[in-house]
Amino acid sequence: MLQTILSRRPAILTEASALWQLAWPVVIGQLATVGMSVADVAMTGHLGADDLAAVSLGASIWTIVVVTIMGIMMAINAVVAHEVGAGTRDRIPHAVRQSLWKALGVGVVATILTNWSTIVFDHLGLDALVHAKASLFVHVISIGLLPFAAYRVLYGYSASLNQTKPVMVIALFGLAFNVFVNWLLVYGHWGFPQLGAVGCAWATGLGLWLMLGAMIWWIKRASVYQDTTPFSGWEGPQWQAIYRMLKMGLPIGVTYFAEVSAFSVVGLLVARFGAVTISAHQIALNFSSLVFMVPLSLGIALLTRVGQAAGEGDAERARFVSWVGVGVSLAFAVLSASFIALFRYQIAAAYTSDAAVQELTVHLLWFAALFQLSDATQVAASCAIRGYKVTRPPMVIHLTAFWGFSIPLGCVLGLAPAWLPWGPAEPMAATGFWIGLVLGLSVAAVGLVWYLHRLSTSRVRQQRARLTPA
Repeated sequence: MLQTILSRRPAILTEASALWQLAWPVVIGQLATVGMSVADVAMTGHLGADDLAAVSLGASIWTIVVVTIMGIMMAINAVVAHEVGAGTRDRIPHAVRQSLWKALGVGVVATILTNWSTIVFDHLGLDALVHAKASLFVHVISIGLLPFAAYRVLYGYSASLNQTKPVMVIALFGLAFNVFVNWLLVYGHWGFPQLGAVGCAWATGLGLWLMLGAMIWWIKRASVYQDTTPFSGWEGPQWQAIYRMLKMGLPIGVTYFAEVSAFSVVGLLVARFGAVTISAHQIALNFSSLVFMVPLSLGIALLTRVGQAAGEGDAERARFVSWVGVGVSLAFAVLSASFIALFRYQIAAAYTSDAAVQELTVHLLWFAALFQLSDATQVAASCAIRGYKVTRPPMVIHLTAFWGFSIPLGCVLGLAPAWLPWGPAEPMAATGFWIGLVLGLSVAAVGLVWYLHRLSTSRVRQQRARLTPA
């Protein structure tokens, strides 16, 4: 095995370099996008525990919704990548237009569900002020869901054409806008009202509309899009095409929902332990999400590379690209885990000046460091699988990992129900839930790596069988 790897070292390095060239603008763009949430948490963290808790609770719902939308919209990535690989670029405009119609429907439904979901706060025993601020945060920020859905379609379209730099530039522009408007509205500068947590919601919601407008403007003006632009003509909704996109995208959305909802549900379940626990959990999760953007970006680039190879009908190359991508993602995870473990005190201090919140955050960051390896592995493997236009098995694996293992174990350890004789004597609170999250990510990583091996090997055998003379 080692000899095989060494003999292919030049090809591995070449592929890793090609993957990184495609991924690094996506990394910066994703970091800038999640940086909006980081800015929200960091800027409200210095106002007080109530505002930070409100943003943390509101972000728990917001994150579930936007990540699910991102998954549903990701079908366009695989479709465009396959068309590019197959040399049928003339079919791309139709696919993107129908995906934009899908985005309209998904965005409207998501907005309604998000506003309705604030009833969850009624059952968490929250302080009245935190409850009011968290609910208003969700209602205001929901104005950004429709543009976010459309933006992710154009994002996937651009990335699958190997055009990732526009995503980076627009995301950085959106982050700058978000931080500036936060500064105005969170703290009440330049005569604006001091809105605290709700100011973050206005900044993010308006920023997403601005990012969508910037992406449309870029695609209309840049020559590289001219032969595939979805804006060259009008097309009404075609329900069969939208259904095919939903059939591919919904399992991805459910997959993303399974993972992010597990993290967010933990945020809601630890609310009973008070504002300090809520805030520490959100800070640790927020920073983990920031770091996760690198393997996620590598995964998006990997989906494009695998999809183009599969579209060309080159199963050998698709398999090779898949495993190089998993290896690169895992290598980054080693670095990120080491960084979090070494600088956990500095990370906590950067988010909040509250001593109690800092202490618990430092503790939870140990678990954040631990699950870097499995988290990076599972996202790379799942994106490689999607590059083959296969989306349902990753959904089943994620649902099993997080809702079959992670959340049940977290509830037993974190809440210690009295009727379970084999649970801990005292609730482990946030620590118990984070142990469950580490387990869930590990189960997902093992399952997805196994399925990627099975799928990629099967496709290679099928190709060889077709090419072998009877």
